Amino acid sequence: MVRFTVHRLVRAIITLVMVSLLTFVLLQLAPGNFADLSAITSGATMTAQGQRDEVMSSFTARYGDQVPAWQQYLIFMKGAVTWDMGPSYKYPSLTVEGIIAGAFPVSATIAVLAVALALLVAVPIGVLAARRRNGWLDNLLMFLVTIGNSVPNYLMGAFLLIILVGRLNLLPSGGWDGPLNMVMPVIALAIGPMAVLARYVRSAVIETLREEYVTTAIAKGGPGRTIMVRHVLRNSLIPVVTVVGPIVASLMAGTVFIETMFRIPGLGQYFTGAATSRDMPLLMGTTLFFAALLVITNVVVDVSYGILDPRTRMERRPA
Repeated sequence: MVRFTVHRLVRAIITLVMVSLLTFVLLQLAPGNFADLSAITSGATMTAQGQRDEVMSSFTARYGDQVPAWQQYLIFMKGAVTWDMGPSYKYPSLTVEGIIAGAFPVSATIAVLAVALALLVAVPIGVLAARRRNGWLDNLLMFLVTIGNSVPNYLMGAFLLIILVGRLNLLPSGGWDGPLNMVMPVIALAIGPMAVLARYVRSAVIETLREEYVTTAIAKGGPGRTIMVRHVLRNSLIPVVTVVGPIVASLMAGTVFIETMFRIPGLGQYFTGAATSRDMPLLMGTTLFFAALLVITNVVVDVSYGILDPRTRMERRPA
């Protein structure tokens, strides 16, 4: 198990280095930079003249034309490793790590609640569809699941705004002031994962129902509910573990449209602001943070799956 975990960690580190290099190279190749944009319009960068001069000085020292590209990359990576990436150019009163630490819990809250809601609905749907396999109920549920998987989250968010706010006036249209503000963003984000998880649960339950130990339990006349919960559902949820982790991470990194639509002060809004203003430290920091989040989640899922099902790590062991 230790060997299996170390292998995953090494692969994760290599992946993060490659992501950081690719992001840095793409930013270098893109025309213009923060200094050019700031010279054109200070309003776009939300800085006063004095702040802008200070930011320009920091920008020149770290990422100016006189600093070699390789040195710029090392400066940033050193800051990323030590959690000291310096001030944001667009928000000079805030550091990159401070922005991430402050905004990420908001995005994480929405993502975790969305996945929890998705699981709460997807597991019963998947089990019911599997037990009525190829019947009218199975076909209906899978049809609805396909529709849910096809609708983008921002479109679902717009639909919820029209119905729950515009027509019924039941919920606030946006902001981050209380539980009611979470309802529409969570539902909008949960629809897609709900559809994906329902399909995984259905497939896993169908496969488990074919296992010999399940057939034997049914032949012995065991209670149907006990067989379904203790034998079928328990073993069917193991493959779902490998899907839930990446879904949570991808939602945390992919709430940009929803955060903008519902005026939520999450990390997605800062990411879009950094992209439009060419705020290199913030853009590099958020990109690397999102990548690290996804990679680390995959490592945790792989290790968890290796603990739950030892065959996964035994298959990779050299002869």
